[in-house]
Amino acid sequence: MGGHRQPDDAGLDHSDPHVDEGVTIEPPATLPVDGKAVASVVGALGQDRFVDDRDVNLLRRCVELAAEALAAGDEPFGSVLVGAEGRVLAEDRNRVAGGDHTRHPEFALARWAADHLTPAERAAATVYTSGEHCPMCAAAHAWVGLGRIVYASSAEQLASWLRALGVPPPPVRMLPIPDVAPGVAVEGPAPGLAEQVRDLHRRFHQPA
Repeated sequence: MGGHRQPDDAGLDHSDPHVDEGVTIEPPATLPVDGKAVASVVGALGQDRFVDDRDVNLLRRCVELAAEALAAGDEPFGSVLVGAEGRVLAEDRNRVAGGDHTRHPEFALARWAADHLTPAERAAATVYTSGEHCPMCAAAHAWVGLGRIVYASSAEQLASWLRALGVPPPPVRMLPIPDVAPGVAVEGPAPGLAEQVRDLHRRFHQPA
């Protein structure tokens, strides 16, 4: 994930120099909202889930982080934490190759948010991620009181891709976020980006 940069955000406490290892702190960047409904998909409960232009820009960054993880020999997952005003607060990628399979980016961002944001700031924040949270990360997200989640690809899609690749199932069942954290607003997947995520997983599990 590289070095750490403190965000220049008045809502954060600059007096605490501690940043969890593996979390890259990004400078604030407010992204424009140019349109609505780049993609509309049907969620597990039959409700429309909307991903707009601004969401897609942030999801693209998540896919870039997933590609960075792949290049580092790790499973391709990446996530970005964004504050209420659209400022990027922190980002991370998967870091499980060293043997600690709890080092998911969504889990790292939940811990960072608990240490650095007030309850109100956490509730107003959004986590963008290349892949829908696993049950561990969904639980951490809910327990620290973070806001909505926007993902490029769903757990159902990932499970299908891994079966097609002949990958054994993980030790923890893949579940939709609402099954673990029913109070969290969820949006995704994002057509187009989901295909890019699928290709990253194919390259990880079937290297040339």
